[in-house]
Amino acid sequence: MAYNNELVDRVRERLAIEENIEVEEKKMFSGLSFLVNGKMCINISHDNLMCRYCAKLEDEVSEKIGFLPMIMKGKQLKGYCYVEPIGFQKPDDFEYWIKICLDYNPIARASKKK
Repeated sequence: MAYNNELVDRVRERLAIEENIEVEEKKMFSGLSFLVNGKMCINISHDNLMCRYCAKLEDEVSEKIGFLPMIMKGKQLKGYCYVEPIGFQKPDDFEYWIKICLDYNPIARASKKK
């Protein structure tokens, strides 16, 4: 599994400042996922962020630089996207993506346990 270790550290450091959350790192989706309170929140795949956010934000996030839709079985999966490095190089842009993921996490559904 290939993922950018510098980006992993950047996400790890950002999540560490959040209060009252439990973070678990897990290899999945061909990268490294950050599960927040037991739910997939952010993933690092190669050099990209994979974000999970409220699907109501789809129009807003699709206008952001670096946005790539997440396609599964030939269809766009609303509420998930990839973000290329150009979309999160600036600190404010990075914070935007982390924030929408964290904001959605409390209402996101957890995956079924196997």
